[in-house]
This record gives sequence, structure tokens and C-alpha cells, in this order.
Amino acid sequence: MQSAIASENEILERTVPRKVFWRIIPFCFALYVISYIDRANIGYAALQMNAELALSSQAFGFAAGIFFLGYFLFEVPSNVALLRFGPRKWIARILLSWGVVSILTAFVQTALQLYVLRFLLGVAEAGFFPGIILYLTLWFRSKEQATVIALFTAAIPVSYILGGPISTLIMEHVSGLGLSGWRWMLLIEGIPAILGGIATYKLLTDRPDQATWLTESERAWLAAEMVAEHAPAAGRRTLGTLAAITHPKVLYLAIIYFAYQCGSLGVGYWLPQIVKSLSTEASTFEVGLIATTPYVVATIGMVLWSRHSDVKRERYLHTAVPLLAASLALGAIGLATNTAVAVGLITVALTGLYAFKAPFWALPGMFLSRSSAAIAIAAINSIGNLGGFAGPYLIGVIKEATGSAIAGLIFLAVLTFIAFVMVWFEWLGSDARAEAE
Repeated sequence: MQSAIASENEILERTVPRKVFWRIIPFCFALYVISYIDRANIGYAALQMNAELALSSQAFGFAAGIFFLGYFLFEVPSNVALLRFGPRKWIARILLSWGVVSILTAFVQTALQLYVLRFLLGVAEAGFFPGIILYLTLWFRSKEQATVIALFTAAIPVSYILGGPISTLIMEHVSGLGLSGWRWMLLIEGIPAILGGIATYKLLTDRPDQATWLTESERAWLAAEMVAEHAPAAGRRTLGTLAAITHPKVLYLAIIYFAYQCGSLGVGYWLPQIVKSLSTEASTFEVGLIATTPYVVATIGMVLWSRHSDVKRERYLHTAVPLLAASLALGAIGLATNTAVAVGLITVALTGLYAFKAPFWALPGMFLSRSSAAIAIAAINSIGNLGGFAGPYLIGVIKEATGSAIAGLIFLAVLTFIAFVMVWFEWLGSDARAEAE
């Protein structure tokens, strides 16, 4: 009898995580691709928009970055609302809201209108990423989470792979009704978010015990696994909202994420213009194609690195090493003498920046309970994403002063190196070293 039960559990151990994976991850992946295209397509719009709206480099950097101020202010409240209303309803609301704002951005006539709508886009999207991370912890065990998070966050580089050619193709070949190419691009790329919101409300399942697409035995096994997964454990604390936000370790991780976001999003928003400056004869569509190459490599690298982190059951070194690689590559871009070398270094930098993400997001769950980790992740993402404002804006300021965006990348390299040092010292702490051993 016991052997039969053990055999059934072995079968469920193999089949249920796979079934859950294919039900949840591709759908969440698609939503995140839509999310990142809608927030990052301003980088491609800039190839036409800056001249039409008379935006300086500094003004464009401000427009790109102000998104994260709205994100910062509403991130934690959004995650609290998600816990109250449930992932299905709240994530659907987020998608519908940002789809509407994205479409409205296509009709801006002044820099101020662009600033307002970019801020509102951040407000609308706030809570999406930490909400999905929390949602994944309801369905996947800690030993699977780095790989699962990596496959979900692979949507970021994939969004650039798809977004570059699609955005520039629309800009060059779609026109009419008095709207220029960049306006059509923003309008068309806002529609999938609205469709995604409708699909989320109809298709997403809040908890394992509600999964009608699992058999009764599969639901029971997964529910039991998740109860065990989230049972109180030594070293994991349950904190109130304010205590979780102000916990010293949470704030420390938020500073690391701030420095990381400066580098990651600074490169992301300015990459099309950097490529254009290095290859002045390339068309808008060719710039989009060239800019996708680093993201193809980064996608593969981040998944392999995160899987290695799961296999080794180690998080801190797998968080630190990619930051070191990224900082060295960003610093070396200024020495590049041609487009190929520069794109190669950007590829190394982006691979490191994306490989960092999944091991990093596994860290809060190592010292906080699930409910507290949900608030902590929102706080870290919220505070850290201010780097998404600072990075693009500072590159704009530095480019305005020096005439080159490359000098700004060197500044981001320094910030990324600081993030590496902070993770390294955290690993040297007794708790982290014990975990690694």
C-alpha cells in the first residue's frame, strides 16, 4: 500500500509541475512581453518623436524615466490590493489600464503631455511584476522558482527582440489619418494589453485548489505541497506591511536593485540611439534589427544561469557574478572602435544584467514568509525602479553635456559595480555563507 502511494506521489511529482508550468508560464510570459513593449517602445519612438515634439536629450531621458515615479508611488498599494482582490481580477485591471494609457500616448502634442501620460503609464502598470512574482510562489516550490522566474522574466529581452523590428517596421510603413509612424506604433502596440486584460480575467486561476484544469488528485497533491512550502520555517519572519518595507535587509536589496535598474534600463532605453550613433547609415528598421542581437544572447544566458542556480541551490553568488560581468562590459563600451565590438560588449552587459534577476528575486523568500515577501518584493521593485528614472535621465544629462551617450554608460558601469560589491558583502555575511554551504 505504501509503495503504491509512493509510486503515485512520484508520478505526481513529475507530471503536476510540468502541467502547471505549461498552463501558467507561457501566458504570464506573453503578458510581460506586452508590458515591456509598451513601456520600452518609447526608445524606438524617439527616433522620430524627439524631432517632432522638439525634445532635447535631457527631455527624452526625463520622459523615459518619469514612468518609474508613478510606478514607485503605486507599487506597494497595488500589491496590497492584489492580495485583497486576488491575482485574476487585479492583474486584469492593470493590463486594461495600461493599454488605455499606451494608446492615449499616441496623441500627445507637447512634452508636458508626454510626461503626464508616461507618469500615468507607471501608475497603471504598478504592481504587475511583483504581483506575478507573488502569483508564481502560489504555484511553484522554492526549488523551482529561479528557473521559473527566469523563464518568465525572459519576456524582457524577448520583448526587445520582438519590439525592435515590429516597432520600427510600423514606424516606417504605417501612416495615415494625420498620424506619423511613431504615433501609429504606440497606438497599435497598446491594443494587445487590452486584449490581454480580458484574457487574464477569463483564463487566470487564483489558487491551486481552484484549478479545474487539474484532476482532483493533482489539486490535492499541489495544495499539500504549497502548504508545506509556505509553512513557518526557521529564519523566515512574518512582518506587517510597514515593518516589511522598512526591514534593513529589504532596504539593502532595494538599493542593489536601484543600481541594477540604472544600468539595465539606461541601456535599454538608449540602445537604439547608441546603435544609430555608431552606424549612422543604418535605416530605422536596420537599427531595430541590430539592437535585437544582444537580447537573443541575453535570453539564453539568463535561463541557463538561473537553472544552474536552482541546481546548486545557491542564490547570492549567482546574483553577484552577473553584475560584475555587466559592469566590466559597460565600462569597456567606451573603448569600442566599431559597431560590432560595441554590440558585442552590450551583449555581454545585457546577458549579465538579465542573468542577475531570477536569483535576486529568490532572496526575499529566504528570510521572510510568503505574505511578508510579497510586500518586500513590491517595496524592493518600487524603490529599485527609481533607478529606471535615474538611469535614462542621467544618460540624457551626460549626453547633453558631452555629446555622447557612451560617457553615460561608463557612469552606469560604476553603479552596476557598486551593486556587485553590495551583493558580495551580503554573501560574506554569516547567514548567506551558511546558505551557500
